[in-house]
Amino acid sequence: MNVANLQLEGLLMAVASINQVLVRKGLLSVEEIDIALRKAEACETGEERSGGMSASSRDAVNFPIRLLELANQCQPEADMPSFSKLARMVGQMKEPYNDQM
Repeated sequence: MNVANLQLEGLLMAVASINQVLVRKGLLSVEEIDIALRKAEACETGEERSGGMSASSRDAVNFPIRLLELANQCQPEADMPSFSKLARMVGQMKEPYNDQM
């Protein structure tokens, strides 16, 4: 595996863990984090950003956002699923983009 991929994997899991701490401490709610992540995904899938981008490129851009969205849905007091489990879940829930229908 490419070292950069491992670094990104670690970074994503660190951000997911920080998000859980923010929720546990009452600084942000699960809903607030979810809204922020949904806004980020909307920006990345908008026509201005993704116009002319292949579906696989859009998936690559949105993968970290979607992984963090799933991690955010985990209870803050529960153990975080592994990166590989979250990644599998992202793949299973992926829906086609509007221009793929």
